[in-house]
Amino acid sequence: MDFATSAFSFLYQFGDAFAFLVIASAGLAVIFGMMGVINLAHGEFIMCGAYVTVWAARAGAPLPLAIFVGALVAGAVGMLLERVVIRRLYHRPLDSIVATWGVSLIATQGVLILLGSTMQGVGTPLGSVAIGAFSYSVYRLVLMAAAIGLLLALYLLFYRTRYGVIARATIEAPGTARALGVDTARVYSLTFGLGAFLAGLCGGLYAPTMTMVPTMGATFIVESFVTVVVGGADIFLGAAPAAAILAAIRASLTAWQGQLFGQIGLLVAVIVVIRVLPGGLSGVLRRVRR
Repeated sequence: MDFATSAFSFLYQFGDAFAFLVIASAGLAVIFGMMGVINLAHGEFIMCGAYVTVWAARAGAPLPLAIFVGALVAGAVGMLLERVVIRRLYHRPLDSIVATWGVSLIATQGVLILLGSTMQGVGTPLGSVAIGAFSYSVYRLVLMAAAIGLLLALYLLFYRTRYGVIARATIEAPGTARALGVDTARVYSLTFGLGAFLAGLCGGLYAPTMTMVPTMGATFIVESFVTVVVGGADIFLGAAPAAAILAAIRASLTAWQGQLFGQIGLLVAVIVVIRVLPGGLSGVLRRVRR
C-alpha cells in the first residue's frame, strides 16, 4: 500500500471516529454539561431515534425526513421524561443516575417485549468509492460532514439566538434569571428536550449502518461519556478538541492493533484526563483564554 492510500485510509478512519464521537456525545454534552444531569438513558434516546427512523423510512419517507422524524420523537419523549421524572431531581445527581438508569432498563425491555429482539433495517445508502485496493462508504463521509455541521449549528444556537442567551443564563444563574422573568422550568424542559433530540438524531443518522436491536444504545454510551468527560463542562470549548484527540487515538491504535486496542485507548485516555485534568480540556482552555 503506497503512502497516499495509507494516508487517506488513516484520515478516513480518523474522520469516521471523530464523527461518531461528536454525534454520539452531543446530546449527552447538552444535558450533562449544561444541566448537570447524568443521563444514563442517553443510549435509549439514541435507540428511539433509530427505531423511529427505520419505521418512517420503511413507511416510504425519504431517509433525511425519516431521520428528522426520529429525532423529533426522541426530543418529545425527552421533554415528557423531564416533566414527569427529571424535574424533581435537579441538584440531586445520584438520584438522577438511578432514575435514568431505571428508565434505560424499562425502555430496553419494553422494546424487546413489544417489537422483538431485532428489527429489519434500511441498509446503508450512497454506495462506496474505491481508492487503491480498498473501498470506502460514501455515507460515512456524509456523517463526517454532519458532525461538523452539528457543531456549527449548536454554536449558532447557543451564542447567536435569544434562546441560547436565556438558556446559558438560566443554567449559570437560575435565581437571577427567574427574578428577571425567565420561565426557568420551560428552559430546562426545552434544553433537556434538545439533548434528547440530538441523541435521536444520532440514532437516525447511524440507523442505516447498524443492526436494529433494543440494546443498540450501549454501542454509543461509553464513547459518549468518554468524550464528555475528556471535553469537560463547556460543550463548545471541550467537545470538538476532545473528539479530535480521542479520534486520533482510536484511529492510530485501531490501524496498529485492531478495534479492541482502539477501545482500550479511549478508556486509558479518560482515566488519564480524570487524574491529570479533572476539569477536562475546556477547563484548561478557559484558563488559557484568561
